[in-house]
Amino acid sequence: MTDELIDANGGSGNVFRDFGYPDPDVRQAKALMGTQIMKILDAEGLSTRAAEARTGVSHSDFSRIRQAKFSRFTLDRLMMILSRLGQDVELSVSVHPRAKPAAVVEARP
Repeated sequence: MTDELIDANGGSGNVFRDFGYPDPDVRQAKALMGTQIMKILDAEGLSTRAAEARTGVSHSDFSRIRQAKFSRFTLDRLMMILSRLGQDVELSVSVHPRAKPAAVVEARP
């Protein structure tokens, strides 16, 4: 074992923002709703086919959700799926100015 120090940085709470993805807030919201859908399927022991029969949403869409492939989904579609799974969806939105990026200073010899 070594005594090396590890430099750790805290995240913003949104991994998509931390890694510079476009539309990080939308991606985060989709991921949170998709996760809830997966939890419901697991808790109720629903296969993708059983979820399709219950909701009318195609089993291939549930497969995409299980694979965390949310690009084909809108937020309202994910909310509709949650509703068809017997869930109420409550959103909270906060709007505030973005923090300005730190200035880059170059050292000149």
